Amino acid sequence: MELQGIVSKIIYKNEDNQYVVFAVETDDGDDETMTGYLSGLEEGMYIKVSGEYKDNRQYGMQFVVGEYEVTMPDDIYSMERYLGSGAIKGVGAIMAKRIVKKFGKDTFKIIEVEPERLAEIKGISERKAREIGLMFIEKQEMREALMFLSKYGISSNLAVKIYTEYGGRLYGIVKENPYKIAEDISGVGFKTADAIAMRGGIGLLSEFRIRAALIYTLNQAAGLGHIYLPKSLLLDWTAKLLAKNEYVAETDYADIAVSLENIEVQLTNLNVDRKVLLKEVDGTEVAYTPYFYNIERDTARKLLEISMTKNEMSLNIDSAIKKIEKETGIQLDEMQKEAVLQAAGNGVVVITGGPGTGKTTTINAIIRYFESEGYDILLAAPTGRAAKRMTEATGYAAQTIHRLLELSGGPSDSTENVARFERNAKNPLEADVIIIDEMSMVDQPLLHALMEAVPYGAHLVLVGDKDQLPSVGAGNVLKDIIKSETIPVVSLKRIFRQESGSAIVENAHKINSGEPIMLDNKSSDFFYVPRSGALETLAETGALISRKLPPFVGCSSSEIQVLTPMRNGALGVNALNKELQQVLNPPAADKKEKELNDGTIIRQGDKVMQIRNNYKLEWCIYSEKGRFRVEEGMGIFNGDMGVVKEIDDYNEEVVVLFDDDKEVRYPFNMLDELELSYAITIHKSQGSEYPAVILPLMSGPRILMNRNLLYTAITRAKNCVVIVGNGYMVETMIRNNDEQKRYSSLDLRLREMR
Repeated sequence: MELQGIVSKIIYKNEDNQYVVFAVETDDGDDETMTGYLSGLEEGMYIKVSGEYKDNRQYGMQFVVGEYEVTMPDDIYSMERYLGSGAIKGVGAIMAKRIVKKFGKDTFKIIEVEPERLAEIKGISERKAREIGLMFIEKQEMREALMFLSKYGISSNLAVKIYTEYGGRLYGIVKENPYKIAEDISGVGFKTADAIAMRGGIGLLSEFRIRAALIYTLNQAAGLGHIYLPKSLLLDWTAKLLAKNEYVAETDYADIAVSLENIEVQLTNLNVDRKVLLKEVDGTEVAYTPYFYNIERDTARKLLEISMTKNEMSLNIDSAIKKIEKETGIQLDEMQKEAVLQAAGNGVVVITGGPGTGKTTTINAIIRYFESEGYDILLAAPTGRAAKRMTEATGYAAQTIHRLLELSGGPSDSTENVARFERNAKNPLEADVIIIDEMSMVDQPLLHALMEAVPYGAHLVLVGDKDQLPSVGAGNVLKDIIKSETIPVVSLKRIFRQESGSAIVENAHKINSGEPIMLDNKSSDFFYVPRSGALETLAETGALISRKLPPFVGCSSSEIQVLTPMRNGALGVNALNKELQQVLNPPAADKKEKELNDGTIIRQGDKVMQIRNNYKLEWCIYSEKGRFRVEEGMGIFNGDMGVVKEIDDYNEEVVVLFDDDKEVRYPFNMLDELELSYAITIHKSQGSEYPAVILPLMSGPRILMNRNLLYTAITRAKNCVVIVGNGYMVETMIRNNDEQKRYSSLDLRLREMR
């Protein structure tokens, strides 16, 4: 049976599978309730459908759509309904009536071809007219794209992302290389791309599919922190990836499974084509993507070139240090003096040390020395929080490395999804001295970008704690530089803060040395609250952050951070955030909220975190009263934290105010880049410092519950640490010194080029 008419109301829509319940005003004047899987449907659209009536036990008789075609309305009444439905932002029912009355059946033609004529209507400026015309055309193009993508089983949310990324190029990409979607669009995995490929007729044993799986596996490995993978591991991971396909029954895999031999043949072909590089590391054959191999090699070359540029020191450096000590009233120990000497005499120096070992004091001494010599100095750190702390500790303006390098939202020269910076080899930084703090957080791509912008003859001082967790991004740069023994390294070992009675610092160093710590609550800044199960631990965590700790520490609940080793489980990020949101920001009549596809509720006032690098997101910093834009730019990064300031249903946006006063407007279809952050993983806390840290521990996988993770968590706290739950897990984590292996080779490249 066939029906046609105007979609008068969307009753229900599942964004994941595009199941829609909607009302249609048919050409016969009847109102029909219809259901089906329809992509890109909006109120006001004209639809032609075929299907049959079925009796729903709960909702009665409904028309179930089999096939459908969405078209634009072509009569005056339907045009007015479409324009007034909200499909075009800024055009309501009254304005739609005026437009259609003026232009009649030529309305859509005028909007598409001569939008400036809309300015003839009272209430529409020339600028507004152009905006309406652009939105109308975009709606048409997007609707056609969504219709096309729906045939491949692609959800509306993903379809919008694909359209936004590729525009008109999406048709060729989907038909010829759907696996590119998994490479380019965050949140899309090989499984999704593979499903699209299967619907497009690409075979399970296709060479194209095997090659795509190999490249995808290498890219995924980079997401886990690896610069390369051993060949045997790459083959194994790729085989497992290729074996997962929902279109083939498990019993059939024996007949069609891709053999390791076939995968190895395609890996060899990729190497011949220079799309994967097969090299040798420590006698083992390994595979790199060209991008990571080249930036690691280029970074090593530039580090050595800058390091080998010996700079003439002032002859009175010893007296300069004495003068600094006199002016600051601080007595530097021998290693701190050595750090100043090495920084002054070498192009590159690494200064490393644990908590309380005087890294900040050393940075201050280095700044004062170079300042006395008339040098121009720049300070930076990987995150906004770390840069802010660096500014507070030194009294000198520090900024993020991304801002230092002047991030541009434009495309990079690389085929990789990486940032483009205005500061580079052709436009280097204007400085004599560049000091970078929290180097353990810096990944390989960011270090490469930094080295490209460091001018020859400059001094580069890299400061960090080598025992912290490695960067979230690919690489292990601080440890690799130290391991290479090609760059001067000064290790600060004297613990100054321990002398002032800090149990946090004392316990952190004991943990790092594998020594047990006392959970006896005899100190004033390190506490243990025993609880017998996950539910009790969860409840106590909520009580601590909401009531008990804020008055004790002298800060707000929002400044206290809950850290956990894992994402899932009873005490993982997801469970903790759900509980803490109810405690700290419960539903209220005056608070708008938005439900995400995974069921998470984001509410006005919620503490949130950006979970992936997005170099194209625009931000603004406003004046104190919010009237004027003080600064604007592009780029929000993995780990940036803020608060939901507003949920704008009309413009379908969520406004987030980040810690460094950047305000960002997220379209609803980009909310998967945010997550609640009342609790975060210990990994995501790198480079941050909080007045107090709560660490709920009960149990967890051995690979996560290790010494390095516990050490990092403890050292995030400035004034107070509270461990809640099972104290035995602390002992277990201290004993477990197994760290996840990172495949990186910057140390090898440095030794090769020395």
